[in-house]
Amino acid sequence: METLLQRLRNAGALAKLVGSAPAFVEAISQLPAVSKSEAAVMIRGETGTGKELVARAIHYMSDRAAHPFVALNCGSLPDSLLEDELFGHERGAFTGAHARRDGLIAQAKNGTLFLDEVDTLSQRAQVDLLRVLQDRRFRPIGSTAEREADIRVVAATNAPLDQLIRATNFRSDLYYRLCIFTINLPALRERKEDVLMLATHFLHKHALQDKPGLKLSAEACAALLAWDWPGNVRELENVMLRAIHLCRTDSIEVANLGLQTLCSLSPDAADCAGRESSFSVAKRRAIALFEKEYLTRLMAQQEGNISQAARVAGKDRSDIGKLLKKHRLDAKLFRQPVS
Repeated sequence: METLLQRLRNAGALAKLVGSAPAFVEAISQLPAVSKSEAAVMIRGETGTGKELVARAIHYMSDRAAHPFVALNCGSLPDSLLEDELFGHERGAFTGAHARRDGLIAQAKNGTLFLDEVDTLSQRAQVDLLRVLQDRRFRPIGSTAEREADIRVVAATNAPLDQLIRATNFRSDLYYRLCIFTINLPALRERKEDVLMLATHFLHKHALQDKPGLKLSAEACAALLAWDWPGNVRELENVMLRAIHLCRTDSIEVANLGLQTLCSLSPDAADCAGRESSFSVAKRRAIALFEKEYLTRLMAQQEGNISQAARVAGKDRSDIGKLLKKHRLDAKLFRQPVS
């Protein structure tokens, strides 16, 4: 039976993973089961989707939670330094090694080693990591004795590893060792229903003492929903952080967000770059742009209530429904999350 401590630990780890979109819920629903295992985990997702946050949740929900969580960005170090970073060295192992130094594997003893951008590992580093996963042992540089590698490895990538394997840039045997469990995190554009929930979360997270009642205007909500978020959740957090500091009233407006909303609403972003088209095509695009922009603002102002939106617009409810379907807008996206 789960103890109170375990329940609190699990709740704390999952509380930082904000969202209710089906694709996101499906991804994180695996975490409790994955956390009970000692097997390696591969987290896939675009930059900014929260891969390290998921890795930390796995660690803090596991039996290794009381021990270190050690993270390494594999792309941040050249191959010449990566071996020393992972395995450490003995005194005198090389010029400048004036003292013995533990590597990250030793520092993560009994805990979790998180390897971000694992796809950037060189062929030599891949072989070294494969040996650690297979033998559960490693040898510091300059040492004659092996040491036990009592760690759990969680890796992450934003690259298509299957393509790298076909191009012989990533070892298939290492891939199968790392991908015993695989978690696929959706991009923020694939979970638009979470945008306002996340924005509200960051609004509270970064709230300033002199702006306790700060909120998002309906127009700002519409702008957030219209943006495609190429930088994902990390981009959204940065946008909210900037807006909180730039806002001079008790309401965050579109101007505070710094988003090029008009271009993001356009059915063809190429026109925003100045490429001309025929009069009829340009007219259709202008009408579509007006419809989507008007509808997005209207639904944001009415917080997703189609009946109220229809009354304000002077249209039948069915007409608003057809427009929403035409522009692929879900009324649920505009409902303000409960704080």
